[in-house]
Amino acid sequence: MTESFLITGATLASGERADIRIADGRITEVGRLTDAAGATIVDADGLIALPGLVDLHTHLREPGYEQSETVLTGTQAAAAGGFTAVFAMANTSPVADTAGVVEQVASLGTAAGYATVQPIGAVTVGLEGEQLAELGAMARSRANVRVFSDDGFCVFDPLLMRRALEYVKAFDGVVAQHAQEPRLTQGAQMNEGALSGELGLAGWPAVAEESIIARDVLLAEHVGSRLHVCHVSTAGSVEVIRWAKARGIDVTAEVTPHHLLLTEDLVASYDPRYKVNPPLRRAEDVEALRAALADGTIDIVATDHAPHPIEAKQSEWDAAANGMVGLESALSVVHASVVENGLLDWSDVARVLSSTPARIGRLAGQGEGIVAGAAPEVTLYDPAAASEFALDRLAGRSINSPYLGRSLPGRVVATFHAGYATLLDGVVLPADEIARRAAVVGGARG
Repeated sequence: MTESFLITGATLASGERADIRIADGRITEVGRLTDAAGATIVDADGLIALPGLVDLHTHLREPGYEQSETVLTGTQAAAAGGFTAVFAMANTSPVADTAGVVEQVASLGTAAGYATVQPIGAVTVGLEGEQLAELGAMARSRANVRVFSDDGFCVFDPLLMRRALEYVKAFDGVVAQHAQEPRLTQGAQMNEGALSGELGLAGWPAVAEESIIARDVLLAEHVGSRLHVCHVSTAGSVEVIRWAKARGIDVTAEVTPHHLLLTEDLVASYDPRYKVNPPLRRAEDVEALRAALADGTIDIVATDHAPHPIEAKQSEWDAAANGMVGLESALSVVHASVVENGLLDWSDVARVLSSTPARIGRLAGQGEGIVAGAAPEVTLYDPAAASEFALDRLAGRSINSPYLGRSLPGRVVATFHAGYATLLDGVVLPADEIARRAAVVGGARG
């Protein structure tokens, strides 16, 4: 028998206060409830109840780069951030370009039990941009892959990109493009502009992103396929996507938390925590991205959680790896960047961090909302718990967060996945306990 919970006094995304009963592998009741009926009671007075968060862009690093992260530690970070599902990018070793590798990643996620791990398949063999990977085999595998990406690299060959878009139509898949024209960004170290000239760092021009997006939305229109644009970072990209949507092209787009809050000015410190691809941009770009998220031009927030070992980030700027961890901080950063200023309300947050990423990724059992009969995926968030973001907030293996020492609003208090708690009172529950509960749930479903 699975565990049952009664969450009392929560504030739903709609603003309504309600109790939530989780039992028998579902949300069974939402409303004013008095009968605990043997359930574990969770006091949610003052807390916002959101449907479990879904990240369409996570680097879990396993297999091959376990010194940075593993499926276990990455999903522990996900639980700490309120995420109940993550899409795992393909840039592992071996690359997730075959049915065998994506099935391995999915199985590791099931065994860990902290979140649903949905693998993303590579578009090209070895991420080398020369030959299509086994897209159909990955789609037919037990991992049921529907999102394909060479993230970290751009699928820069237009013919190969066209063929990928055509191929995934057969199983309602989507190609998620890392939009970066490689010849325009060779040796790039930061956003191209006046500041890059002052700092003497090679620039990453906005047009390198915008030109690929423009090409790809036209390809998607031509073949009638779905395109998703990863980590949009410039005002010009927003305008291209807005134009494409107005034209009726089936394109979706994501923005990262760090591109909603941080600007290129931080690079002047030469602190490698702020080195990321695409780079931090101008304040004008940040404002355009926030507005685009608010008006629906950008569909979702995705973390691009990119863990690295200490030695890869604590080095000179030009030698440091690109990337930031982001799962544990995402909800607080969204709160700071677009909720506090009134651009989004909590129902919007549920949309951009739960229901829409689940829909884009065709992931059943996630993003269903907090209603009777829905999957038991719930995040409880304390919006009043402002504090300095510190190491104790990081539950993964790597600590390359750009927010350490920065004051951020809110804190995730509890996360419920598959009907059991993975985080309670802000503490990630032990791995052996979660694995045992996951096995019970899996046995009940079987």
